[in-house]
Parts: sequence; C-alpha cells; structure tokens
Amino acid sequence: MSEFWLISAPGDKTNMQAWERMNMVTSKSNLSSNSKFHIPDLKVGTLDALVGLSDELGKLDSVAESIIKKIAQYIGEVMEDSKDKVQENLLANGVDLISYLTRFEWDMAKYPIKQPLKSISEALAKQVTQIETDLKTRSAAYNNIKGNLQSLEKKTVGNLLTRTLADIVHKEDFVLNSEYLITLLVVVPKSSYVQWQKTYESLSDMVVPRSTKMIAEDAEGGLFTVTLFRKVMDDFKAKARENRFMVREFYFDEKELKYEKEELMKLASDKKQQYFLINWEPLTGCLRIISAAHDGPHGVSYGAASRSEGMTILLCLFSQGPLLRWLKVNFSEAFVAWIHVKALRVFVESVLRYGLPVNFQAMLLQPNRKSVKRLRDVLNVVFKHLDEVAAASIMDPGMDIPGLQLSNQEYYPYVYFKIDLSLLD
Repeated sequence: MSEFWLISAPGDKTNMQAWERMNMVTSKSNLSSNSKFHIPDLKVGTLDALVGLSDELGKLDSVAESIIKKIAQYIGEVMEDSKDKVQENLLANGVDLISYLTRFEWDMAKYPIKQPLKSISEALAKQVTQIETDLKTRSAAYNNIKGNLQSLEKKTVGNLLTRTLADIVHKEDFVLNSEYLITLLVVVPKSSYVQWQKTYESLSDMVVPRSTKMIAEDAEGGLFTVTLFRKVMDDFKAKARENRFMVREFYFDEKELKYEKEELMKLASDKKQQYFLINWEPLTGCLRIISAAHDGPHGVSYGAASRSEGMTILLCLFSQGPLLRWLKVNFSEAFVAWIHVKALRVFVESVLRYGLPVNFQAMLLQPNRKSVKRLRDVLNVVFKHLDEVAAASIMDPGMDIPGLQLSNQEYYPYVYFKIDLSLLD
C-alpha cells in the first residue's frame, strides 16, 4: 500500500512513551509498519506566526503534491514505450520514495534550522514555484515538439491517396517543361492492375502508349504514372474516375519537394541534438524514414512496414534525453521539498496542539491495506486522552460538536497528515 500516515503525539523526555505505546498496539495486530520520523529542533517563533504559517503550509503542501504528480505523469508520457519502468525512475535523492520517506533526514544544508520557520517555508515555496515555472516552459516545448512530430507522422502514413509523395516520386518519373505533354499520378486498386494496363491508353484520346509505370505500392494499391496531352487531361480524369482509378492532384515542383525534404531533415536533426537516442531499434526506423525522404526508395514497394516507425520517432527522441533527465532531477527536488513541507506541518501543528516546551514524537505509519479502519479505531483509543471531545466525535459520527470541523479537514486527537505515493494514478 502506497499510503502513509504521518502522525505525532506528545512524549516524555526521550519521546519513547508515545512511540512505544503506538508501536505496541499496532504491530501486535499487524495493523501497520511503523518508523520514527525525525524532525530537528526548529525555531518556534510566536503563536501568531505559527497560526499564519499553518495556513500557508497547507496551501504549499497541496501545490507541491500537485507538481510532483504532474512531473510523474510527464515522466510516464515521455517513457511511453517503457511504462513498466516509470516507477523505478521516480526517485528521491537517488533512492526509491518509500526508502526516502521511512529514513527521512532533514537537509540541514538546504534548509538551515537556525532560520525562522517562516524563512524555511519561503525557501521551500520559492523552490517549488521555480520548478512549477520551469515545468510549464518545458511542457510547452514538449507539446510543441510532439505536435510537430505528429504532423510529420500524418504526412508519412495513410494510403497513396493521402500521404505525402515527396519521398516517393523522382524527377525522371515525369515529363517536365513540355508545352503539350503532362504526366499524371494515378492510384489503382490492386485488384484492378490488369484492367489498368489493358485500358489506360483508351480512357481518352492522346494518351502516350506504354507510358505507365508503377512507382510505389502499399497494401491497398499502386501508384502509376501516365503521360498524355494536356488538352485531354480533364477528360482522362473523368474517365479514370468512372473506372475507379483515382488521379492524384500532384504536380512535380522540384523546389517545393526539396524544401519539404529539408524541413523533414531539419526537424529530425534538431530532435537528435536535443534528445539523445539510445534505443537503437527505433533509431533504425527513424533513420530509415529520414533516408527515404532524402534519397527516395530504390524499389517500387512502399508499404506499412517502412511507415509504421513514424510515431516511434517521437518515442525514441524523448526516451532518454535532457527532458527526461530534467524531469527526474526535478521530481527528486520537488519530492524532497514536499516531505520537508510535511515535516514542517507536523512541527507547527504539534506545537499548536501540544504547546511548549516542544516535546512530541513524530511517527510514520504504513497501514495494512485490509486494516485501515481498524488501525484508525485503535489510534483513536490510544490517543483519545489528547482530545476527549474530538475522540468522542470520531467514535460517534452522529455526535455534532460545534467548531470541531475545521475547513472540512480530517481531525483526530493526534496530529495527522496523509502522504499518498500513488503518483501515477
């Protein structure tokens, strides 16, 4: 179970009493796995400051958790081809999240405890806000790149009636710069190849005999050239359509085709520079498509096998590049900051709840999935002396006690915060 309960209760001089009492009753029935959660001696400040800080930390907690989930989901998105490995890439300070949480140690270098609580909170908020800002910028760039690559994919997939022909046709396939003659491209269904060869010369007058040639083929049909006089072009198109031969509206423009190829090459080159490719099988597919666009295929077959790698470009370009590295690094930074926010909240709430001098024990519980309700009941019994009114209300949900429900938040006799590590749900 990926849910943890971070709680605190007042203790004796060594804070052993609260820990031992809670640990004994929960472990005896296998209700939860427990560990101490160490929070250093922080500067308390004034009561007014603590009350205000409590509200600010609640908001910061929600923001930090939201950002962590967004980053985790983006990691899942850029690792689309390795979904089963996403969780192992969600690390905090180089270790898995549960290990970091159960062995939490305050980062004295990042968040010096000699500073006022307000200053620590502001440092955490600044860090989280900066990560959020950077994430928006990175995600916008990612979505833009993704959109461009999807547009490229749409051009290179589909049947011969709709896909781009830039990487299929060649100058020598056409009669160019002729005042009288023109070469058309006709898509012929596979079942009609024989009919095409028998009838294309007679579909209209002035068709050049033996001028047809198949230059590409997919699963549905073939792309044929045919040369005829310009003056009969409209008549030929009409007669071809009647016989289920579809003429592509395509005119060979060498400059336009060169521009399209260069754009495709430039996009692929830019992506290779920004995102290091380590998945060699998809890379082969990427290079095959780029090569085809640049040089043109040497055979007549251009089927699904050579086009199906299109979206793989997107996956391999982003699989292990700077974007993924940035997401992993900043996920760790944001997660560490989030847990420090949780620790601050426990400290502040414990002082507000239990008073001075500071003397409480923070504890981390991982409930057994089947024993959540039972664990809650046991904790309420163990700690009901801390707040008899709250405990009575919890034990009897029908009991209405004015002022107990604070902003519809969960309230128990002990300080309680939930930490949910189900970040990909």
